[in-house]
Amino acid sequence: MITNICCIGAGYVGGPTMAIIAQKCPHIKVTVVDLNEKRIAAWNDADVNNIPIYEPGLSDVVAAARGRNLFFSTEVDKAIDEAQMIFISVNTPTKTYGVGKGMAADLKYIELCARQIARVSKNDKIVVEKSTLPVRTASAIKDILDNTGNGVNFQILSNPEFLAEGTAVQDLFAPDRVLIGGDTTPEGQKAIQQLVDIYANWVPKDKILTTNVWSSELSKLTANAFLAQRVSSINALSELCEKTGAEVNEVARAIGLDSRIGPKFLKASVGFGGSCFQKDILNLVYIAKSYGLSEVADYWEQVIIMNDHQKRRFAKNIIKTLYNTVSGKKIAFLGWAFKKDTNDTRESAAIYVADDLLSEQANISVYDPKVGLEQIQFDLNYLETRSVAENLKGVQAVTNAYEACNNAHAIAILTEWDEFKTYDWQKIYDNMLKPAFVFDGRNLLNKAELEKIGFVYQAIGS
Repeated sequence: MITNICCIGAGYVGGPTMAIIAQKCPHIKVTVVDLNEKRIAAWNDADVNNIPIYEPGLSDVVAAARGRNLFFSTEVDKAIDEAQMIFISVNTPTKTYGVGKGMAADLKYIELCARQIARVSKNDKIVVEKSTLPVRTASAIKDILDNTGNGVNFQILSNPEFLAEGTAVQDLFAPDRVLIGGDTTPEGQKAIQQLVDIYANWVPKDKILTTNVWSSELSKLTANAFLAQRVSSINALSELCEKTGAEVNEVARAIGLDSRIGPKFLKASVGFGGSCFQKDILNLVYIAKSYGLSEVADYWEQVIIMNDHQKRRFAKNIIKTLYNTVSGKKIAFLGWAFKKDTNDTRESAAIYVADDLLSEQANISVYDPKVGLEQIQFDLNYLETRSVAENLKGVQAVTNAYEACNNAHAIAILTEWDEFKTYDWQKIYDNMLKPAFVFDGRNLLNKAELEKIGFVYQAIGS
């Protein structure tokens, strides 16, 4: 029986996943390690509301288990040495250099983890891939681990996460499925069973699927690709709806009632964001190209092309509607996170819309309930479109929506936070320059109500 687990990486996957395992398995010691001292300090903050990741319900789970059997530490070697099972949950960003730049997953952090595990381990370990990885990464990890020369036996499992940020806690409590891939050898099957036994503490056995390691790795990429494909499909139709007079919400409802299609991921928007969809599709494209499957690669790449187009045309529409110039004009952004109920901004549509508007010399005022100026500036500076000083000059972050909208020429809604629906929109209108424009990138607000107040209201696909 496994009684000691270590997770390398205290981010959006490792932190919540290990917190739930610790809560559901009080007999297992769970240690989450990370070299980022600031992040670990935040996970250990006396006020559990200050943990570094915002997910509804997560702080309560951490509070219940932290200090009992859930620990956060920067002592990576010690945790590796003591653990029987090690989860690797580090970042696998898209490469920004060399072969595969812009498409392939950058596996340097995964490799560093594998080498550290190999160096420290004195007894047999089960190593679990939790990060999203290209197919056949497990064999690379195994090569590194098996060539250490210290006689330790390693089993590599693939256990991809299928969390949706904003609902991660409930996804972990009641997952659609838990997928575990491993070797078909007796030793591999034993390792799979040991991980199955952990999840079986709260997940029904019929929802725990076991496969070979390659199927597990590919299933994760494919699941995200299929979901992103649906978003790009409805977004492609949203542009057609705007030209023909159709309403994209009515179209989505009509096709979503077909039981073969279903209603999920058919909400037109300014585009999908987050750490997974774009990264995983690009990874899939790169894998297909590396095997010479150019038609397969082109098919999936179109999902990304459509998503980029949706973000760019939203910005272009703001510029065109504001009389072909936003120079010196104040544009209020409501939302910066890539979706509601998270503080994650990775690949958020807001970043790219802001980037385009800043290039047209707009002044942007941002309000997001969970994202502050430091993160916003980091996101814009990462693009390297302009200097740090120019980004600081062009964008401010404020602590309430009314301040963001005061004296604004237009409002762009970029995250679907529920609180935006509850605002006093008459008050907001009264304090804006006229005509007052609302560009609803999430189809969040009631068009008739806002037009009655006096707003010029535009929504995606309407």
